[in-house]
Amino acid sequence: MDVDIVCAGFGPATGGFLATLGPALVQPDGTPRLESRAVPGLPLQVLCFERADEVGVGVSGVVTRARGIRATFPEIASAGIPLVTPVTSEELVYLLDPVGASRRSRPLRMVDAMLSGAGRLAGVKHHAVQLPYIPAFLQKHGGLAFSLGQFSQWVAGQVMASGAVQIWPASPIAEALFEGDRVAGVRLVDQGTDLRGQPAEGFAPGMDVHADLTVVGDGPVGTVGRMLDARFGLPEGHVRDEWALGMKMVVDLREGVELKPGTVLHTFGYPEPEIFGFLYALSERTVSVGIFVPSWFQSPVRTAYRYLQHWMQHPYLWRWLEGGTLRSWGAKSLQESGRRGEPHLAGDGYARIGEGSGSTNALTGSGVDEAWTTGVLLAEAVIELCAAGDPFTQANIDRAYVARRRASWLDAELRIAEGARDGFDRGLLWGLVGMGLTGLTNGWLRLPARRHAKPRPSLEAYYRGRLTPEEIETIVAAARDAGTAMHDAFMDRCGWPAVPLDGRLLITHQDALLLGGKVQAAAGYADHVQFTSSGQCRVCRTRVCVEMCSGQAITSAGDHGVAFDREKCIHCGACLWNCDFTLDEASGRTNVEFRAGAGGLHSTEN
Repeated sequence: MDVDIVCAGFGPATGGFLATLGPALVQPDGTPRLESRAVPGLPLQVLCFERADEVGVGVSGVVTRARGIRATFPEIASAGIPLVTPVTSEELVYLLDPVGASRRSRPLRMVDAMLSGAGRLAGVKHHAVQLPYIPAFLQKHGGLAFSLGQFSQWVAGQVMASGAVQIWPASPIAEALFEGDRVAGVRLVDQGTDLRGQPAEGFAPGMDVHADLTVVGDGPVGTVGRMLDARFGLPEGHVRDEWALGMKMVVDLREGVELKPGTVLHTFGYPEPEIFGFLYALSERTVSVGIFVPSWFQSPVRTAYRYLQHWMQHPYLWRWLEGGTLRSWGAKSLQESGRRGEPHLAGDGYARIGEGSGSTNALTGSGVDEAWTTGVLLAEAVIELCAAGDPFTQANIDRAYVARRRASWLDAELRIAEGARDGFDRGLLWGLVGMGLTGLTNGWLRLPARRHAKPRPSLEAYYRGRLTPEEIETIVAAARDAGTAMHDAFMDRCGWPAVPLDGRLLITHQDALLLGGKVQAAAGYADHVQFTSSGQCRVCRTRVCVEMCSGQAITSAGDHGVAFDREKCIHCGACLWNCDFTLDEASGRTNVEFRAGAGGLHSTEN
């Protein structure tokens, strides 16, 4: 198939791109404003291919200032989109440890003791301290809180209603097509294959889609973006070594409990000091809640699901959440290196937008509006180039798109945010100091530059003083024999209480897969998670990919390494950055291969 523009992935960035480009394609009388080279006489032919089986299944509860989104849709707050509400109040809350199991440094324990001793004089209530001041760089007051899935569905409807743009869901892209170093389009995945990708009954090779411009907006773990990284590398001095997993739920509160729509809570300090949390009231009785588990959390048995359950049960939050009902659930990897992890934004025949282009602002804790804005900037550049009849060469895209991006508020704020979280490698207090210095001085002052992300400690080093080597080895062996993750056993032994399952909100991880959002893996596709060297998996002791897997799709297979069950995979991508065997330091490529695949988690509410 020959088109003018092909887009890889439909998320906020591609939404901003298509919502800006679409109205510019046709004149009011229906004639082309920007004429197609692929089909002369018609408007530009623009196709977007999305891996998920439906548009609008993005996993995220969002709070944002929405500057870019509102510039595109000024009346967005009153557009009638479900679960979209203006931010009305905002609190920053430090959570103390009510169970005594959290791993806290000695200085942090001293701070906790002083706060607890001061009691009400320090504002301690429900084992938490509401900070009297939220730094300006963190404030979202006046912005929007919303469900990204519902918003994306609405945007897709707006885009396709014009008839000028097509979005094809359930169409995973296998790879980029190259003519020398020029990107010439994309190839869709083969269908009718076995799990290893070999032709089976009903085999159909993936279609080649040739385009003058390939817009790469497939996120931090997208196939096309990672292929470009492998081929072209990152610009000198750029590195991707900061990640996080966001695990989130939409919850219906119990009868009689209401929160004012637009209430926003940011938390830190619990269940572990490195883990941040959020609660956004999307309506009187519906809230979006979740935690972020960052790469600089050094636990070799890191988990997200159980920590999310303990976070919800913190007394400060449980007074609202107790008796609530799970409405939807999901998880997503976040690439948080920001501008420091920015790839080559343009080349002959391609341009990169969105999170995979380094648009996340780790200082302000925001990325959706930033991703949207990159798409808008590229669309404005495309309109300019097409109107002038200029081809999509690297020089032209640099001039029209990259220059726009460099002159934007987005780039200015990303420069300020570079290195804002470096201090967290040394602990929570250092991290907060580093963010404060960076944010309050607009980047003029910051902690000394980091060297490299620290490797995760061994089990013995991490649990020194808590568990003996013999106890650790017993847990490791038992998990290997049972084919399970180790984190529950370690957390139990270190004092974390059992989760009192209630069948409504506090449910097992596997029940979350069944109740929190349809998980689907269509037949006829190859497994999308594979392992470059099975030998490396066999000798790996910690198998952090198993511990961190959001859907328990990767399990320990004893002496045979690990096993993958795609019927449980929700495509979060956590396995990519939670593998201890890094094959390429520059790109961050690990022993895990995350290929194109259909299916995943389906939950427009989340």
